[in-house]
Amino acid sequence: MPPLTPTIVYADEAVIVADKPAGLLSMPAGGGARNDCLASRVQALYPDALLVHRLDMATSGLIMLARGHEMLRCMNLAFEQRIVGKKYCAVVHGHMTEEQGEITLPLGSDPDNPPRQKVDPLHGRPARTRYRVLARSGAGDDARTRVELTLYTGRTHQLRVHLLSIGHPIIGDPLYAPLAEAGREPRMCLHATSLAFIHPRTRLPACFDSPVPF
Repeated sequence: MPPLTPTIVYADEAVIVADKPAGLLSMPAGGGARNDCLASRVQALYPDALLVHRLDMATSGLIMLARGHEMLRCMNLAFEQRIVGKKYCAVVHGHMTEEQGEITLPLGSDPDNPPRQKVDPLHGRPARTRYRVLARSGAGDDARTRVELTLYTGRTHQLRVHLLSIGHPIIGDPLYAPLAEAGREPRMCLHATSLAFIHPRTRLPACFDSPVPF
């Protein structure tokens, strides 16, 4: 088995929080090795575990599973009502000039370049990302910015496309970073660092954090 075993950060009778390594699918993608994923690995320990949301294969970090269909409905509703807090850390190309800001460009699929997404003002779905600069390093072609990202909507590839749209693609992104640059990095520098929610059973706030591995 490849060294892509997720870490169980928290588990009780209602929810599971796991830490997904980069390179592991969140859910089955069909066919042979692509059936190996975080969901199946967690279900080997907790057969009633159901994925509440997803992370891209190249993204690492915190992800939630619900114990059974009732808890899945509760947590799906929490996500729909946007009362689940999700923060990420990324390292992007170039130096961001603003210390913080918000990106609200609508996103949709790019039919000419699947599975890529794109900014689509006419047919795209609303998407909102907030960013805050943590550090800058390097210069010229090696300029980098470490940034904290708060996700308010959950569109496919939202953080990746939003950062690309303002001229700062994520380091190592195999789809959106410059081709010459993406191959130089061992992984995409995007990590889900924080997950906060109201516990569906106790109704108490819960918050979990994961250290950034890059």
